[in-house]
Amino acid sequence: LYPAQEEALLELSTGQHVILSTPTGSGKSLVALGLHFKARCEGKRSFYTAPTKALVSEKFFDWCDQFGPENVGMLTGDASINRDAEIICCTAEVLSSMAISEGGDLDAPYVVMDEFHYFGDRDRGMAWQLPLLQLHDCQFLLMSATLGETQTIEELIARTSAHGTVRVHGDERPVPLDYSYRETPVHE
Repeated sequence: LYPAQEEALLELSTGQHVILSTPTGSGKSLVALGLHFKARCEGKRSFYTAPTKALVSEKFFDWCDQFGPENVGMLTGDASINRDAEIICCTAEVLSSMAISEGGDLDAPYVVMDEFHYFGDRDRGMAWQLPLLQLHDCQFLLMSATLGETQTIEELIARTSAHGTVRVHGDERPVPLDYSYRETPVHE
């Protein structure tokens, strides 16, 4: 594990909300996988949210491979697959709608919110904000490669939840974005 992954997983295992702000390619999805695994070990349900159906669909198929298709469901505006599964992949708007309609009765003890920088988006941010306001007993993993200062978010969570909040931040990109080009034939 990279140091940020290890720190985030340890904090999640102690019941803390985690705001994971690390670069693209630093393994945030592995931390999400760890939270889903924790939920399954406890016999509880977990949710994964993202802003686009494409990303939700990608994670759905990923986690079907990891946990078995009978344990993973997907809910988007136009698709519903295995809606009673232990792990639900859905768009942020779907979870937001569920949080509004069911409030604290929603069976969502664990929620991963990917691309969490949308929290501040003028048009769509509400879909990330409402679950934080409605799901008081939920433990959140909030992930983004482009989050800035999170003090306001941490204060919001502190007002609405009994769990503490930890920010795990890293600037180091484990997979560098440099490349080289060679004309040497592969067999040489």
